[in-house]
Amino acid sequence: MTNAIPSSDASIGRPLRLFLVAAEESADRLGGALMRALRDHATTPPQFLGLGGADMAAEGLASLFPIDDLAIIGFSAIPRRLPDILRRIRQTADAVIAAEPDVLVIIDGPEFTHRVAKRVRKAAPSIPIVDYVSPSVWAWRPWRARAMRAYVDHVLALLPFEPAAHERLGGPPCTYVGHPLSGAVSRLRPDPDDARRRLAEPPILLVLPGSRSGEISKHSNIFGQALKILKEQDRDFDVVVPTVQRLAARVAEASAAWPVQPRIVADPAGREAAMRGARAALTKSGTVTLELALAGVPMVAAYRVSFPEYLVGKALIHGQSAILANLVLGRNVVPEFLQYDCTPERLAEALAPILSDTPQRRAQVDAFAELDQIMEIGTADPARRAADIVMDIAARRPDLPPSSENRLS
Repeated sequence: MTNAIPSSDASIGRPLRLFLVAAEESADRLGGALMRALRDHATTPPQFLGLGGADMAAEGLASLFPIDDLAIIGFSAIPRRLPDILRRIRQTADAVIAAEPDVLVIIDGPEFTHRVAKRVRKAAPSIPIVDYVSPSVWAWRPWRARAMRAYVDHVLALLPFEPAAHERLGGPPCTYVGHPLSGAVSRLRPDPDDARRRLAEPPILLVLPGSRSGEISKHSNIFGQALKILKEQDRDFDVVVPTVQRLAARVAEASAAWPVQPRIVADPAGREAAMRGARAALTKSGTVTLELALAGVPMVAAYRVSFPEYLVGKALIHGQSAILANLVLGRNVVPEFLQYDCTPERLAEALAPILSDTPQRRAQVDAFAELDQIMEIGTADPARRAADIVMDIAARRPDLPPSSENRLS
């Protein structure tokens, strides 16, 4: 990438105008970091328009409407909310078209953002569209990759294997820019005092049943029974449950019957401190497995869904693993127990050896040490990489004729 980000184009004679669409909290955090990188490294600050939350508002974005309007809790709410969601999609697309930005950046949330992008491409095909965060086409509905070519000009990937996946599946051009967790590595890894705590007795065992109320309901009883089996084997450990403030009471209720009463940590600093001192973890699958791997915490991962969700997933989900840490490493290092394999007995059996200095534990620790190189941690800032590409594409936009056959690639 270049070392300087262009902030305007001579043929425009004005600062570049960027339209960003983030429809959920995690996307808003990415959008805020991207806006900071764009502004900090541009000689003339770009103009920001679009949809976002608190992080993007802090960077100067006046959102079209509150992204809380898009929150849907539970499948039963979807039919009732669908007209409002469709209206917001039309409103957002119309705002993009009216603004005629030099680039549209859609950020994660494909159910909303991709529908906006399709409408914009149909009505204003000369506006370049960048997708920040690839949908999980490598695991779920892989045909989406080829379909994206019709309305996405470039994908900014958070995971290092995603560019190859898009190429294999016929998707749009895709560049790995890095995962936002890269910036948290120094806060997740133990200092000398934390390292001593990892080795001290009793060991800290992290238990992470989920970040949604439904996940907590499905996993807490199974995880608690696994802990009971370990206690019956005379194993000693302290349990810490990292969560968020809005779920702390739900976690306390769900873990009340566990054989070891956990310490519930609901603030970000406490969560990071727990990871630095933990010996091992029992966790639901998802991004948290990559966070634990970067912290060097061996783990057992599990996930259970309802029977209808299981049938759909079995038919549509593809891939070697459902565990993000395994996917990034390219091999199944973390034991995973999904659906009918997610039983207290199997979880306890897999957890026991990683609480001690065993070959199973060392295999995970050694594998996690490879992540810095695989994810290019420390070599570049992911938001800066993303900003370089967005601004390069935006600055080149006026050279394109207004034809969908001349989209940037």
